[in-house]
Amino acid sequence: MKSGRRKFLQSAAQIATGISISAVPEHVFATNSPKKAIRPLFSANETIRVGLIGCNNMGWHNLNSMLKHEGVECIALCDVDSNVLDKRAAELEEKTSKKASLYRDYRKLLDNKDVDAVIIGTPDHWHCLQMIHACEAGKDVYVEKPIANSIEECNLMVAAAQRYQRVVQVGQWQRSDPHWEHALEYVPSGKLGKVRSVKSWAYTSYGRSFPVKANESVPAGVDYEMWLGPAPHRAFNPNRFHGSFRYFWDYAGGLMTDWGVHMIDMALAGMQVTTPLSVSATGGKYADPDSAAETPDTLQVLYDFGNFSMQWEQTLGSAVGPYNRNQPGVAFIGTQGTLVIDRSQWEILPEEEDGKFMTERLPVQKSQGSGLDLHTLNFLECIKSRQPTRCTIDMGRTAAVNAQLGNIAYRSGKKVFWDEKKNMVLHDAEIHKMTKAHYRTPWKLPKV
Repeated sequence: MKSGRRKFLQSAAQIATGISISAVPEHVFATNSPKKAIRPLFSANETIRVGLIGCNNMGWHNLNSMLKHEGVECIALCDVDSNVLDKRAAELEEKTSKKASLYRDYRKLLDNKDVDAVIIGTPDHWHCLQMIHACEAGKDVYVEKPIANSIEECNLMVAAAQRYQRVVQVGQWQRSDPHWEHALEYVPSGKLGKVRSVKSWAYTSYGRSFPVKANESVPAGVDYEMWLGPAPHRAFNPNRFHGSFRYFWDYAGGLMTDWGVHMIDMALAGMQVTTPLSVSATGGKYADPDSAAETPDTLQVLYDFGNFSMQWEQTLGSAVGPYNRNQPGVAFIGTQGTLVIDRSQWEILPEEEDGKFMTERLPVQKSQGSGLDLHTLNFLECIKSRQPTRCTIDMGRTAAVNAQLGNIAYRSGKKVFWDEKKNMVLHDAEIHKMTKAHYRTPWKLPKV
């Protein structure tokens, strides 16, 4: 299968259903990544051969999105659950009429010299090791968000991408979606007046009940030791496995690092900032105190950026959120009006004075096309051009650090002070330890 640059661009146009995907203005999606191009490794008509690590849920969605574009082929699949692996292998063969090489250990997949790039769709506690090992092996990487389960790991991942000169795309795909791009161009235009606060939230219809379950024997076909990897050893419990792993601190950070990374990323981009001066949080398991989850079902986090405040708000099991929105979103609250956006639409809510609107009231702007498909397309194009992606590892780190700081403030019960220049928390040794990764033997934190 071959494809030139023209076919890539035609694919982008089809995905966007007629919307122009212009380059994102630097002031909107700023990054600390160098703009210097890396020497091209692919000609325009070469096929990019992809391997998938973690075949369930978002990993599989990402792969299927990538396969919509010409000039890409999946040649390898890896999963510690042979039930998932065999199912996906059959689905891939039916879809492409080709068989992929199958692996239970991601390191064996990375040894495959024919694999050009990998998709990492594993639980959060695995992202750092797998991404860094992939960079060491000379692979370009599409890694799911949040990029890691600790601030220390996030920093190492940035260093690895820079050292090994790899193209990395983080799965915060709103950064490739014209729907979000156009809204965030509006925020610094001055039409909202002075934006003095930002709200970001996730109110979800799921999660009303998460009952405790007894430990069980490891299911047949599951390499549980490999699933745990660097996380603490615990008896197998179905609540901690597959999709619901994210509600346990060993592997993830609940809604804060799941939806929070997506929405906070957009809040930061709109306000052209990176990290706050301080973070405080309150919340708990208020709706379901007997839930099996360790992470809170209700949480409010307040970020102080000096000249404006940002709030993160989450509820599991309550779908009606701020501004009567039934999905996660962001609101930029200005002195003349408020911009409210989610994945389906954005709108301006003008302030009024003397019976007149203080800013224009636009028609509701509806989303069109697939931001995810544009995001995977951008990754493929950047593999060929060696240019930075629309969501670099630096951007992924910034969003993840903000989410991690929110969880640290909640778990410690303290106000957390952050020094952006030193890239560390201030004044508190206990909180500083909470920014670190803690790996179970024999796994070791990578050195970059």
